[in-house]
Amino acid sequence: MSTEVNINANIITWAISRAGYKLQEFALKVPKIHDWIDGSKKPTVKQLEDFSKKVYLPFGYLFLKEPPKEELPIPFFRTNNIAEENVSINVYDTILIMQQRQEWLRDYLRDNDFEPLQFVGKYGNSENVNKIVSDIRETLGLEESWASNFKTWREALDFLTFKIEEVGIIMVFNGVVENNTSRPIKVDDCRGFVMVDELAPFMFVNNADGKAAQMFTIVHELAHIWTGHSAGFDFRKLEPANDPTELLCDKIAAEFLVPEKIFNTVWNRNPKISYAARYFKVSEIVIARRALDTGKITKGQFYNFYEEYISREFDLKAKSTGGDFYRTTKKRLSMTYAAHINNAVKSGKLLYRDAYKLTSLKGDTFQTFFTKHL
Repeated sequence: MSTEVNINANIITWAISRAGYKLQEFALKVPKIHDWIDGSKKPTVKQLEDFSKKVYLPFGYLFLKEPPKEELPIPFFRTNNIAEENVSINVYDTILIMQQRQEWLRDYLRDNDFEPLQFVGKYGNSENVNKIVSDIRETLGLEESWASNFKTWREALDFLTFKIEEVGIIMVFNGVVENNTSRPIKVDDCRGFVMVDELAPFMFVNNADGKAAQMFTIVHELAHIWTGHSAGFDFRKLEPANDPTELLCDKIAAEFLVPEKIFNTVWNRNPKISYAARYFKVSEIVIARRALDTGKITKGQFYNFYEEYISREFDLKAKSTGGDFYRTTKKRLSMTYAAHINNAVKSGKLLYRDAYKLTSLKGDTFQTFFTKHL
């Protein structure tokens, strides 16, 4: 006989809301939910286990007397607003997962005598955009015109990602919670976030976003590392929140990708977005943002271009076939992070059980990835 348990109705309604559902909507999935709330029926342990999975909540939380206070470990900025205390459950869980990985990696690097990264927070008290941009380029080993060496901006993006990881920054590209494709991270909820640390800085980029927009997000996050400020952001239409740090990081990203003096010269020569994009080896959307910043197009023109360009890019993405799981895993984990996990396991400093948790991989899948794809 199944064991029925007493449950706090407030915990049930909180869990449903926390997962992003409305009560009536969720009742279509679990018809008995109203009975549990009004106390006319009690759930069994098995029913509660199923419920906890549906609302992405640890089972033990259901037996608390009152909902716990959950706080984001980093500030989260919304375009047109300052800071947001609440984010979607998928974004919240992803931030906590990255925090857990960062804490492990920080301890591992410290135990193995890795030195702090000197560029982290180096310009915490500076607003000199050109000086910060110059230092980022120097640290990454990039000249001002580095992108011109590549045929396309996509190749430039891949190279930039490689150079960032090479200096010790962990770059994670993912559009779902861990490997769960039923839990997507909406671009409007989160374009990315960065968790600053002197040993193990983490950058997260929403891989559901268009590749064109990802490049700007990446450099914006680099600016956060150099100025020493962790943050998440939705960055809607590639516009920052009205916050001093966000605005500074936005200016740094723009100058890094498209230096204003050169841009003015190129635009005067041929005032077309497509021409400038080919010259600077960045996407047209980045050029459009720079044209807006420098007063060459209006906000209305930028918004129209943005919507048309993003729609075109997502149409192409929708037509593409599904990717290879292990190739995707490389981006979801970061090759640098995966290498540290592999070394820790091989040296006996990390149990397989813990490695599974820190990589969201298990058993044969874990073994296959680390033996054949690392």
